[in-house]
Amino acid sequence: MEQKKFEDYSDNELVEICRQGEMEAFQVLVNRYQAKVVGIAYGVSHNQEDANDIAQEVFVKIYRSLKKFRGDSKFYTWMYRITVNISIDYIRKKNRRRNITYLDEVKIEPDILMAGMKKSSPKEKLLLKEMYGKILDAIKTLSEDHRLTLVLREMNNLSYQDIAETMHCSVGTVMSRLFYARKKVREKLKPYLNDSQE
Repeated sequence: MEQKKFEDYSDNELVEICRQGEMEAFQVLVNRYQAKVVGIAYGVSHNQEDANDIAQEVFVKIYRSLKKFRGDSKFYTWMYRITVNISIDYIRKKNRRRNITYLDEVKIEPDILMAGMKKSSPKEKLLLKEMYGKILDAIKTLSEDHRLTLVLREMNNLSYQDIAETMHCSVGTVMSRLFYARKKVREKLKPYLNDSQE
């Protein structure tokens, strides 16, 4: 009978194997969730370099904290919660060091948004890039909870239940925050959307 590969194991099985000191199993978890972790970190930092640094910090913390993972929540929601906390701490420390505000720290990386899009003309790409900048500006005006909820849902495609577990709140609170966040972003984008339709 063919031996089961680490890639075929569930998250919880891999965690148990990691606890026994098997680094290859941890590498499978990293490979499985790296893109999501970087995506969440980017949603908070809006800076690709920072997002990569945060992701490294997240996986070091996860490896050191595996013994604390009790398995009463999904592994990935536990990991996303760690990602959110480290991302926020990282940005706060960075802003204190540089003595600048979070909003001034934004660097736009439109390629992330456009990576999955079909080939567009240079003009369309420019318009998309400009609109992405406006969307980021609108997202930056949201409170931390509203911004994170929107990032987890729209940029990382998490379910309401997973967001609720990640942010330690009810599904109703997630839905309410999403409704408010989308409304605020739409309000901020309204002048630009009207311009583009004329």
